[in-house]
Amino acid sequence: MSPQLVVGRPRLADFVELTKPRITLMVVLTAGIGALLGTAGELPPLLVLHALLGTAMVSAGASALNQVLERDTDARMRRTADRPIPAGRLSAGTGWAFSLVISTLGVVYLGLAVNWLCAALGLAALLSYVLLYTPLKRSSSLSTLVGAVPGAVPPMMGWAAVSGRLDPGAWALFGILFFWQLPHFFAIAWLLRDEYGEAGFPMVPVVDTDGGRTARQMIFYSLLLLPVSLLPTWLGLAGPVYLVGATALGLVLLALTIDFGRRRTRPAARRVMRFSILYLPAVLAVLLLDRAI
Repeated sequence: MSPQLVVGRPRLADFVELTKPRITLMVVLTAGIGALLGTAGELPPLLVLHALLGTAMVSAGASALNQVLERDTDARMRRTADRPIPAGRLSAGTGWAFSLVISTLGVVYLGLAVNWLCAALGLAALLSYVLLYTPLKRSSSLSTLVGAVPGAVPPMMGWAAVSGRLDPGAWALFGILFFWQLPHFFAIAWLLRDEYGEAGFPMVPVVDTDGGRTARQMIFYSLLLLPVSLLPTWLGLAGPVYLVGATALGLVLLALTIDFGRRRTRPAARRVMRFSILYLPAVLAVLLLDRAI
């Protein structure tokens, strides 16, 4: 069946896929963590629900806009060629309309139902992801660093939703997510470096033929993550349980990045990637456990 014929019959599943639901779920969860930690007294459930819904809409819209803008490069990568737009199940025009509507509604909803600081953070994350990170992927290896910024904003949105301000604790959560993303994404990019190269993305693992630069950056950002991840304890948001747990998790991640630096093999990169996937929910779970004790 030709793509033109398929385009005429969009499915709900295709619109859901445009939103990158796994990423949107992670965004919502980290925003929820920010709300829990930013609440001075009793958690306002309705306000938090509004914040999470609006945050999900902004995240979904940003992911959809990213897929519209990258439809040509997505078509050249095996991992993304079956996405709704490059596969021809949705037209670019439909993708534009859907993504602009849902992201705009998300920002406005946050402003009206939550507060305008939360909405401003959502808008900043959306614009930096779409207008800075997405085009920069085609021209500079700095794209990974830039892309980590909007990825670290959601917990600040949750914090701002319940407090109306950005305290040091909100910035600590931002730092944890920011530095965690870098070894995580470098490991993924190393594993997919051939596909990224064919798509024309000059990411560090693509232009770094022997893996030395990739390894140094993974180790560097893992080193920075370790003290930053302990900020909740130093700021009084957590106690010794979190201190021990976050230290142990950070040291394991650092050890795995060092191991990748020594070996520079796909299995070593895969170990970094797999543990980094576990690291974030684990460190956040330990943080919540410490708060609950």
